[in-house]
Amino acid sequence: MSYDEQLELKQKHQEGILSQLCQHLTGDFQSHFSLSDRRKLSFPVLSILPSPVRDGYRNKSTFSVNRGVDGNPKTVGFYVGTGRQGTILCINGDHLLNMPEKHKLVARCYQDFIRQSSLEPCLLFHTGGHWREVTVRTNAEGHTMAIVYFHPQMLTPDEVAVHKAELLDYFTQGPGSLCQLDSVFFQESTMTRCTHEESPYQLLHGQPHIYEEVLGFKFRISPDAFFQVNQSAAEVLYSTVRNLCFPNNKEGGGRTKPAGTLLDVCCGTGAIGITVSPLVDRVIGIELIEQAVVDARHNAALNNVLKCEFIPGKAEVVLPGLMSHLSPAGGGLTAVVNPARAGLHHRVVRALRNEPAIRRLVYVSCKPEGEAMRNFRELCCAPSLQKKLTGEAFSPTLAVPVDMFPHTPHCELVLLFER
Repeated sequence: MSYDEQLELKQKHQEGILSQLCQHLTGDFQSHFSLSDRRKLSFPVLSILPSPVRDGYRNKSTFSVNRGVDGNPKTVGFYVGTGRQGTILCINGDHLLNMPEKHKLVARCYQDFIRQSSLEPCLLFHTGGHWREVTVRTNAEGHTMAIVYFHPQMLTPDEVAVHKAELLDYFTQGPGSLCQLDSVFFQESTMTRCTHEESPYQLLHGQPHIYEEVLGFKFRISPDAFFQVNQSAAEVLYSTVRNLCFPNNKEGGGRTKPAGTLLDVCCGTGAIGITVSPLVDRVIGIELIEQAVVDARHNAALNNVLKCEFIPGKAEVVLPGLMSHLSPAGGGLTAVVNPARAGLHHRVVRALRNEPAIRRLVYVSCKPEGEAMRNFRELCCAPSLQKKLTGEAFSPTLAVPVDMFPHTPHCELVLLFER
């Protein structure tokens, strides 16, 4: 599809999802008699905001290892087929439009390396083998980090060290040196996914972090830190969030003073809170992943933002206690939530809904038709003692789709709820 056609398709898809929400809230379930009624919206949906960069925009790619079309089990790329049907094949990603050339080059070199290694690839944990996927991260300046995942099986630490040295030599002195890697990490992992706490990322070469800039703020990126996969579109997304949270505060004119507190739920490495910080008196971020909180605190200090506080823990546990401290604060309370695809835990929704000081809530969703829809309904339904949703209902008042992922069906939706 042309890019304009992609945007049109995504716009219609988002409007369709939001019209379902409107039907639910108005109790108008008869509109299945008329297709046009499905597009009935009780609030404005703005035109989708395009990504400033459409090709090669991904700053993070993870390449798998498995059997290729020719049967070679040391093929690096992406899966087609399904595990259930036993039809998985690994196809190289050189043709993909959303991936930069540097990522493709590292994948080709990693394939070359594992094909000359004496060790087998790890296709299924219980069948043995060692070499697993490689993740490549880059920034706008072209700095590149590679993270190689390795299953030690029964190898001794000394035996693993030999293969680590071979990997390092290949990428720093051998054919892989043309990748010009700024960082090489190695993680020994006996599980599908390991946190840094469970199995440390070992820095074999170069710098421990790369840095990215968004809206004039600098962010540190650790091997496992979450960062939006499209940096230029992230600027569009965060500007949109900032404008919906505080529509009357235009930064830079010096005329409007900061107002109130921003509560940033699922704050990750602090990007939303830090980019919105010039418009508020105080930012409080809550995040489950402890390493992300460490990064968020570092990012705030790096940018000399002193008004941010980041709290580790489950939002549904932290929020209720936190609210009792926040309520007396002057200037109002605005919440922004940016959860993973699974949406917010119902206890988080309950805590937000039952806090009368929150008058405005901005929800950033990468999958509004999924669990997020349940969150929307609970924020907006009539008060219910049975559901313990006793606070005044929110209403959706504005929606802005943002295209973070050109050449894919995916899209971010920023939805403003007000009381």
